[in-house]
Amino acid sequence: MRPLIGISCCVKGFGMFNTPNHAASDSYVKVVLGPVGGLPILLPCFGPDCVAEILARVDGLIFTGSRSNVWPEYYGGPPHAEGTPEDLRRDETTLPLIRAAIEHGVPILAICRGMQELNVALGGSLDQRIQDLPDRIDHSTPSDQHIALSRTAKAHDVSLLPGTLLAQLAGNRDRIPVNSLHNQGVQQLAPRLVAEAWAPDGTVEAVRVEGAKSFAHGVQWHPEYDWERDSLSHDIFVAFRHACTAWAEEKRRAPLQAAAE
Repeated sequence: MRPLIGISCCVKGFGMFNTPNHAASDSYVKVVLGPVGGLPILLPCFGPDCVAEILARVDGLIFTGSRSNVWPEYYGGPPHAEGTPEDLRRDETTLPLIRAAIEHGVPILAICRGMQELNVALGGSLDQRIQDLPDRIDHSTPSDQHIALSRTAKAHDVSLLPGTLLAQLAGNRDRIPVNSLHNQGVQQLAPRLVAEAWAPDGTVEAVRVEGAKSFAHGVQWHPEYDWERDSLSHDIFVAFRHACTAWAEEKRRAPLQAAAE
């Protein structure tokens, strides 16, 4: 049986009436059906009340990228600049869901905004517009590139921490090229997070949760866009798959063990 993988949604306006919809990119559905080998289920922005019931059912969670930024009051930051997209209903869902998933040992993979949520959920803070800071590079979507190309084009290298799972998946290389499509980034790393990769300007590009019971990793780039031709992107999802499959098997064994006792 394929593991059930929850995919976090955003609330976005659709249609002529700008009706709120709960949505996630097709790229996450495809990657769950592909290298993750799971059954994707979209998780609407339901708030904190359904967290326990969701965790009892899913075998893994992907926290997705998004154009919206994490609400700054969650990490004590200044108000966003006018026009910055926010998604408070998503924040109200993902932040408690991340904390509960880590506590219970449900595997999580946090991508772009998802990695920023992971940092904030565990007590870290964010820079809102990295490109406006001194001595930093522009990590946002290039305005002069075709949108499809900008999703997959390698924007810069990241340096990898030796001996980590990420470095092992990269063939123990000390640096790899990645795409880059974000404005926010880690400012203060959360106490439980360990940085595993950095951009040339020092921006944290990958993290893991220290002492986590299961797979709990975040990447600032978007491996879901190029997993079909980039071996590291593919192998990140395969590693996540192994953790989700193990968690699903553990859940299946637990009722049998309880019945035997």
